Amino acid sequence: MSELINNREYRKQIIKGILLDLHRGKSVEEVKPRFDAIAGDMEPAELSLIEQSLIDEGIKVSEIQNLCDVHAAVFKEALGGKPDEAVPQGHPLDIYRDENQALETLIEEEINPLLEEFKASSPERSAPLALRLAEKLNLLWDVDKHYSRKENLIFPFLENYGITAPPKVMWGVDDEIRALLKDAKHLALHYRPADQKQLIAKTEKTIEQIREMIFKESKILFPMLLETLSENDWLTIQEDSDQIGYCLIEPQINWKPAGQNQEAAPAALTSRNDEEYVKFATGVLTPKEIEHIFNHLPIDITFVDKEGIVKFFSASQERIFHRTKTIIGRKVENCHPPTSVHIVEQIAADLKSGKKDQESFWIKMGNKFAYIQYFAVRDDQGEFLGILEATQDIQPLQQISGEKRIMDSGC
Repeated sequence: MSELINNREYRKQIIKGILLDLHRGKSVEEVKPRFDAIAGDMEPAELSLIEQSLIDEGIKVSEIQNLCDVHAAVFKEALGGKPDEAVPQGHPLDIYRDENQALETLIEEEINPLLEEFKASSPERSAPLALRLAEKLNLLWDVDKHYSRKENLIFPFLENYGITAPPKVMWGVDDEIRALLKDAKHLALHYRPADQKQLIAKTEKTIEQIREMIFKESKILFPMLLETLSENDWLTIQEDSDQIGYCLIEPQINWKPAGQNQEAAPAALTSRNDEEYVKFATGVLTPKEIEHIFNHLPIDITFVDKEGIVKFFSASQERIFHRTKTIIGRKVENCHPPTSVHIVEQIAADLKSGKKDQESFWIKMGNKFAYIQYFAVRDDQGEFLGILEATQDIQPLQQISGEKRIMDSGC
């Protein structure tokens, strides 16, 4: 055991040196031989432990992300021919693999041939091809649902098992891919012949990064998940997946754990019934009434307690932001991309300290105008209880003019 720990510590110091060199501007090709020398018998799981240790020591997640291309290249050579472990059809992991295959097919059979034609096109022919490329890139954007399910359904379980570094690093790379793909789509939709080389470069970089992520998931993340998650974990992931959606495919088989003959019962307040009431200062309601009142509000509500733990969200019909049951009990900072965690932490600190009582933001989201408010929740004695997030689409409200009185309803 001591030899294993010593080897891991030695490898960690080598990796720290590699990270420092990458930060100073050295290329992947320059540092790869040093990583090769220590990675010969290193499993992906050990690398994850080393990454976790480095983050615990204060190394930024963004610095660890710089290492991704290095270890992906090394593990690709070592693990490329290793077969994937079989899972039952319809299993959430089987769906992830099918999605990755659909992404590969889209890239290989549709995007790459079109990109080659676009490269060879004359200025007068390039604009129509750019528009066709925009359509294909818009299809490729379906990868966002693949990443969102991974980040919001799978990563919480890894965190529960104490595996926090790989999710943070991978989420950061997911966001880099999203940014690349958005840029490529924008260049294609607003194409000018002068942007031809830039569009080609951005599209090729996007494709390269998506393929790298497919490999990292297949050979590093998925084996880790099979070793770590229980059948009940996978069942929860399956139950919540429909809320986010699927990438390029629609699952045809509903997987059930071995020995299960019926659908899993939804979470419920089994200790109560409709005849029991919760007493408030201004009235009484049954648990069923409370739940449906929240779900019929014209706003989305999420509550985070004073310890930063997500305790509740309303399940209205058309939420602006996705929420799944796996966020319950999760630290709020782990529900956000690494790039925005510091902002979330600052807002929470200001509300908790009393520096602010509320904070508001508003952003355009397609045909919606999201108005997002954060409120410090305090009791009658001023004790801080947590933070309430309320989100509403105010686009319809902005279009209201004049008056409509109750007598105008025709009742």
